[in-house]
Amino acid sequence: MTPDINDIPKLTDKYFLKSKEVVCRFGDARVTYGVFMRRPVTFAPRLAIDWLQGVAKARGTSFDIAPNFKEGAWVGAGDPMMYITGPFLHLVDLETIFLQKIGAACVAAYNAYTICSDLPKVAFLAMDARHCAGQEMMELMAYGASVGSEKAKKKVGAVGFIGCATDATAHFFGQSQGLGTMPHALIGYAGSTLRAAEMLHEAYPDEPMTVLVDYFGQEITDALEVCRRFPDLAAAGRLSVRMDTHGGRHVEGLDMAQSYAVLDRNCPEAIRGYRSEKELRYLIGTGVSSAAIWHMREQLDQAGFPKVRIVASSGFSPEKCRMMAVSQAPVDVIGTGSYLPEKWSETYATADIIAYDGKPMVKLGREFLMQRWEEMQKAGSPPGSPIGLASGDR
Repeated sequence: MTPDINDIPKLTDKYFLKSKEVVCRFGDARVTYGVFMRRPVTFAPRLAIDWLQGVAKARGTSFDIAPNFKEGAWVGAGDPMMYITGPFLHLVDLETIFLQKIGAACVAAYNAYTICSDLPKVAFLAMDARHCAGQEMMELMAYGASVGSEKAKKKVGAVGFIGCATDATAHFFGQSQGLGTMPHALIGYAGSTLRAAEMLHEAYPDEPMTVLVDYFGQEITDALEVCRRFPDLAAAGRLSVRMDTHGGRHVEGLDMAQSYAVLDRNCPEAIRGYRSEKELRYLIGTGVSSAAIWHMREQLDQAGFPKVRIVASSGFSPEKCRMMAVSQAPVDVIGTGSYLPEKWSETYATADIIAYDGKPMVKLGREFLMQRWEEMQKAGSPPGSPIGLASGDR
């Protein structure tokens, strides 16, 4: 259970701790919290719920937790996501932490669903760990990605996320360990892209191999050299090239005009409609653009390596993935951590008490949290009962 129950006092907002002391002195009450967010999200509450239930068990009490949506469902801005009912004495000091475990995961799930749905035939690898602020955030983001991925699999038959970069969070994707290729550091150590590939293959001879090809700015040259060195892997579909070119230059063999030409040959409709400057950058700009991926596919096929797969990384946000879909980019796998919330203020979850000992009472302006709860009360089903598990996937 993270954080440990003994660490709760030092991680909780002080006014909650003072409130807990007041309740100790003047008597407990049974309260119901309504939890909501100010933007649409994909519901990903499991880590928060598991933690709350773990605290309740450790304290010898119980909480009635009633999610109003299934995991993976779309939740509108302001919709009460769930109700939490229990002793005020044991809930008041938990709000800081359980809100931390809800908001960011729900936004990550929303973003992950978007990219998986836009590119249903592409496999994704969660590479968020290096961008996270520690272990807890890493767990929240991997969980969120897994929820969004599962939703996309069910709704549009997407391949979705096939794994992540670390062993610690691999279980969210049904894996026993993390997945990965090679970092730029290994190529620098080896002295050449080809030598790095040879070393990697010697160390892991039974595994498929993915080779990073942008270190020297010779994406095409180095990719083809590796393919010619390992023709059996290439022919068996066990060799991939990973494109991770930074945004300061075009991929080898391209400039702006040539990028236009590549897309015009392969997907002309992608550039013949109105595109914003940002969308154009994803299509024909520097870095790993759609044109760059099409260019790599053309060069591999012309050289006789049609089964070599293309892995792309570098800034694959929902917006960029949308442009990859528009241009039908021939990418097989995308490594990304860019489903992480871009605007952190959008991840803020909020909780308000809406009833004390069964009597409705809420902060002025938050009455919207009470409607569903009052419907449950009229139906004779208090929070925590099956009726609280309404609202399926939307």
